[in-house]
Amino acid sequence: MQKTYDNIESIAGPILVVDGVEGAKYEELVEVTTAQGDTRMGKVLEVNGDRAMVQMFESTRGLSTTGLKAKFTGKVAQLGVSMDMLGRIFSGAGKPIDGGAEVLAEKTVDISGMAINPYSRTFPSSYIQTGVSSLDVMNTLVRGQKLPIFSGSGLPHAELAAQIARQAKVKDGSEFAVVFGAMGVTFEEAMFFQRDFERTGAIEKATLFINTAADPVVERISVPRMALSFAEYLAFEKNMHVLVILTDMTNYAEALREVSASRKEVPGRRGYPGYLYTDLSTIYERAGRIKGSEGSITQMPILSMPEDDITHPIPDLTGYITEGQFVLDRGLHQKKITPPVNVLKSLSRLIGVAMKVSREDHSKLKDQLFACYARGSEVRELAVVLGESSLSDTDKIYLKFADRYEKEFLGQGFDVERTLEESLALGWELLKPFPLEELKRIPQDILDKYHPAHKK
Repeated sequence: MQKTYDNIESIAGPILVVDGVEGAKYEELVEVTTAQGDTRMGKVLEVNGDRAMVQMFESTRGLSTTGLKAKFTGKVAQLGVSMDMLGRIFSGAGKPIDGGAEVLAEKTVDISGMAINPYSRTFPSSYIQTGVSSLDVMNTLVRGQKLPIFSGSGLPHAELAAQIARQAKVKDGSEFAVVFGAMGVTFEEAMFFQRDFERTGAIEKATLFINTAADPVVERISVPRMALSFAEYLAFEKNMHVLVILTDMTNYAEALREVSASRKEVPGRRGYPGYLYTDLSTIYERAGRIKGSEGSITQMPILSMPEDDITHPIPDLTGYITEGQFVLDRGLHQKKITPPVNVLKSLSRLIGVAMKVSREDHSKLKDQLFACYARGSEVRELAVVLGESSLSDTDKIYLKFADRYEKEFLGQGFDVERTLEESLALGWELLKPFPLEELKRIPQDILDKYHPAHKK
């Protein structure tokens, strides 16, 4: 039921306070009309008695309470979805920005959505090949998993996100799509994503929702929910496997903090709202697989850690909710290693699922590469203190391995795509200089079958 009120008490940032409201509902859409007849949209953020707090979708700059009217529409924020949205680019408000026609919606969905009921979940059973060796071999991305990328200011997470979106695929022939949500990015980053998808043809299997830093803050909060609502339609109604990439969750959290400050809420850690964990979980927990559906939603949220601090509230809380993390390293970036992935700090808690359906040597090879690189990194630090001449012959093998592993295995570049088999073959090639007694994590039968120098 639509009702109009003209008793706007105050305007603070993106927040309007309306008095004397009857029957207002959380998330209800509100049309705010100025004295000049201009209309702007908002939504109900909080209701306290007969007072409603409305969060505006657009800037409130220039608005005055005089002559302002608020019409409560009785509807919630929705998104019209259809298969025609694949290959298209939308704004944070869900409007086409690629010059194409309006989408004829097959159905309309509430973007707020819901986390998947644990009872309805089914355990992941396969993986997504990203074409990135450090991810496919060392931290395999499983269908239905939520695996964030922890980055830092100035690190090339945008290039890595575009590479994964461009190269990701499932190997069993199932229908696959990428839904990409960008929040608070610069205009240059927005154009980079758009041009990269169009240049490589990846746009054909992808849908982009882009909110730039100049766009309204509230759109930043809506983008991940719009992206996930469309992903749910593809996964659970069209039985597709969908990879959702969200960048940058730090900008999302900053938008939450700005809105929280406007509401004069008591701040939590570092000024972020106390409900940051709950809010993030409403996004992350929409990933997974459900009983009765062949499709899946896999999430890769990307966040830039302020001051590279992994204990910052955003990565800290994200780590509690998600199933691992993929960490970019500034030291590797300075060495021109691309992508600069620190596999020693990275983790995929569901990698065991992928190992069951991958090649038989994947698990043991991954363990051996990890152990050798960890030992090589220790030897490198020791060589800095004592000098390389003080190292044993075995230590020198580990040191050379660490250097080759970074340059050849990790540093594949942003334009190189490797199949899982190619990445595994490269891993075996890197282990070739080691004597058999050093390969303690690989059983003899696997060595006999796959090791380049010891095949029988």
